[in-house]
Amino acid sequence: MSTSNLLFVGMDVHKESVMMAVLPQGVGEARVERVMNDPRKLRRFFDRLGREGEIRACYEASGAGYVLHRWLSEWGLHCDIAAPSLTPTRRGQRRKHDKGDAIELARLYRAGELVLIRIPREAEERVRDLVRCRETFQRESTKSRHYILKFLRRRGLIYRDGHHWTQKHSRWLRALLSNGILTDEDAVVFGEYLALLEYKLARRDELERQIEELAVRPAYREAVGRLRCFRGLDTHSAMVLLSEIGDFRRFESPRELMAYVGLVPSEHSSGERERRGSITKAGNSHCRHVLVQAAWKYQHRPAVGDVLRRRQVGQPPGVVAHAWKAQHRLYKLFHRVAFRRPRQVAAVAVARELVGFVWAVLKDLEIERERAREQAA
Repeated sequence: MSTSNLLFVGMDVHKESVMMAVLPQGVGEARVERVMNDPRKLRRFFDRLGREGEIRACYEASGAGYVLHRWLSEWGLHCDIAAPSLTPTRRGQRRKHDKGDAIELARLYRAGELVLIRIPREAEERVRDLVRCRETFQRESTKSRHYILKFLRRRGLIYRDGHHWTQKHSRWLRALLSNGILTDEDAVVFGEYLALLEYKLARRDELERQIEELAVRPAYREAVGRLRCFRGLDTHSAMVLLSEIGDFRRFESPRELMAYVGLVPSEHSSGERERRGSITKAGNSHCRHVLVQAAWKYQHRPAVGDVLRRRQVGQPPGVVAHAWKAQHRLYKLFHRVAFRRPRQVAAVAVARELVGFVWAVLKDLEIERERAREQAA
């Protein structure tokens, strides 16, 4: 089929319906139609449209997920998903509605101005959602801790013998229920808050156990083992990076991966003036969070403790040496930046550099796997 018969379809997807905007190759006005978000009606629409030419469909990543993309792929149609944060916008545009969004998406798609995202396989998406579910319970546990501390503060009960949520602090909390300090009503409220926290922690621990079982499967075992050689990256952190990023081969350089996780500085330069600001945060927030948390570990002097030594047992010597090199370089970077900037800025700078070490290790793993496949063939 000639390219003159190409039809570009921009889709504005909602729960109940999909706004379709069809643009022909070259020039021409868009045809707009609203179709119910039902596989039978969508199939009927695309079958009718397919008689006019070859279809190129696209919609923006959203809460709709990848269901529509997988339907179209099953029907033998080409479909792409665009990154909404990187979609060009017109500064003077003040009207937003479904019809206009679909037409603009089709126009940008035809012009090749959209940034397309990688579509994970269904198995990858299930693993990713499981890892994200654990993060949800971690956030909920933090909220429950705040409920408890704020409730006790309103009653004038403040713990002053050390840090919160240590074993000693937990015994102090338990004692509040048994020593009669709280009235009947307050004891009920405090008991419910405490039970809610324990439930969330129990569910989080169960999810962590399931994630650890996934981490030893052939698809993740080698990569998780190599990432765990780095200070600050445990099994959960490694699974977050692997499940969120997916195929590392699509990043040709560490800078591309840094941009993907939003750890590159923003910039507003003009003429001879060059001005750079804070990081863009226009990327995967899950990866960025675990990388920044790991970066705080590098404020301490390079060392290999018992836990890290056990994680490095059986791993390739080159990876262990790479992780040791990272400790020295990132420790120096942290304190060099922290000398003149806030420590939070230093942690972000270390996280950005840590991305380069992670990229190198996983890139080497992909090369080894490629060589093994060639030898097997």
